[in-house]
Amino acid sequence: MKIKKAIDRIPGGLMLVPLLLGACVHTFAPGAGKYFGSFTNGLISGTVPILAVWFFCMGATIDLRATGTVLRKSGTLLVTKMVVAWVATIIAARFIPIDGIKTGLFAGLSVLAITTSMDMTNGGLYAAVMQQYGSREEAGAFVLMSVESGPLVSMLILGATGVAIFEPRLFVGAVLPFLIGFALGNLDGDLRELFGRCVHPLIPFFGFALGNGIDLHVIATSGLPGVILGLVVIVVTGIPLILADRWIAGGNGAAGLAASSTAGAAVANPAIIGEMIPRFKPLVPAATAMVATACLVTAILVPILTALWVRRYRSRHGLEDSHGEEAVRPLAERDVHA
Repeated sequence: MKIKKAIDRIPGGLMLVPLLLGACVHTFAPGAGKYFGSFTNGLISGTVPILAVWFFCMGATIDLRATGTVLRKSGTLLVTKMVVAWVATIIAARFIPIDGIKTGLFAGLSVLAITTSMDMTNGGLYAAVMQQYGSREEAGAFVLMSVESGPLVSMLILGATGVAIFEPRLFVGAVLPFLIGFALGNLDGDLRELFGRCVHPLIPFFGFALGNGIDLHVIATSGLPGVILGLVVIVVTGIPLILADRWIAGGNGAAGLAASSTAGAAVANPAIIGEMIPRFKPLVPAATAMVATACLVTAILVPILTALWVRRYRSRHGLEDSHGEEAVRPLAERDVHA
């Protein structure tokens, strides 16, 4: 059976399929973890420790020895994405109650869901799209996108906008595994390679654990708002990213559009933040479902929109539709994260 290949055909499948399986377990056998106990319960309820290891390994993958061009492109996209998410959070906080919308079409939508869906780019999707449609430097610009991974950026944005207040010790505790991994990965290339191999395999495990905190009824009721949220992410983050890519990074806008997605790993952020801020905990199931839906929507649409953008650009400038294949080296799986 080609289970892995079948999962890979689903956008964000490595995260979303285990998440749905976990949601099925939680919906139809909510006491399974406690019943079996031991290691089975650890897999079902071990979201935080699994994410801690994944976050550590993610930090180890960042290599500061990348070329200046790659760092400029990557830094431009990273900062733009963060600023847009920050502005969106400020605006959303003015109109959405801190405990989220309770009724109507957008029931379940919260500032937490908006922030965590907008502040983190799907680095794997970006790298794959730019490998086909961009230059070598553009394809390698995901090098700093790992900084967005985990709750760090979400915590900074929520704290800076006054939506949440994080105690310094909690903030340090959230980023310490990432910083230790980052330090070890840059001190020893062999360690970077070793820990980098763990990034992909850990995704299904924390996806399954996250799913065990979601009832399928929540996914059903959050489906349409999640789809709308995904479309909003592309528009709201895509336009500034395109402009920044063209005016600052010297690109044609394709890299900016390719970065206007929601990362699969962003699905974990509502749960992590909910553990640190108790008042956010009731919002976690709906926010997680919406971010997962936004991830799926952006994973489907962003490659299509980027391809159309590049073809239109090449047509207008009389360039051959070569997709930059001669300029881009293939990326190893360990170089890409969801």
